[in-house]
Amino acid sequence: MSRVGNNPVEVPSGVELAINGRLVTAKGKLGQLSYEMTDTVSAVVEDGRVVVKPVDQSKTAQSMWGTARARIQNMVSGVAEGFSKQLDIIGVGYRASVQGQTLVLQLGYSHDINFPIPEGISIKCEKPTSIAISGADKQRVGQVAAEIRGFRKPEPYKGKGIKYADEIILRKEGKKK
Repeated sequence: MSRVGNNPVEVPSGVELAINGRLVTAKGKLGQLSYEMTDTVSAVVEDGRVVVKPVDQSKTAQSMWGTARARIQNMVSGVAEGFSKQLDIIGVGYRASVQGQTLVLQLGYSHDINFPIPEGISIKCEKPTSIAISGADKQRVGQVAAEIRGFRKPEPYKGKGIKYADEIILRKEGKKK
């Protein structure tokens, strides 16, 4: 029995949700997202809510029940409000800037890193040491943030690198004499 799957997904005003067989499509002010469910779960729209049910009592159906409900919830909230991740850059001379559709990172290497901004993702640099990533698709926003963080992960001695804004870097003590 899925605790997540039991809860119906509320569809807010301004979001159109269409279920065509296994394909679920959500359309809102921030764009359009679609998700193809497995054949082990089914979804029905009932008076402004989406109810997800397993087709049978198999282990696969039970495990995909909560997953399908969570994906539909993320689609609905993504096209309504969107998702965002905040990255902080720590280090002397480390900075970022947006030039057109490219994020330019200076991270202490001998060259600048040019990261092309994917379609459907918005990247802003309010300060040279902070990056704001936003978009409608939760998975893509998180993936882009992880790729940018991967260029220079924070190191444990001085904390230099790119970190999530809410991430805590566990610091190590330096070498003793």
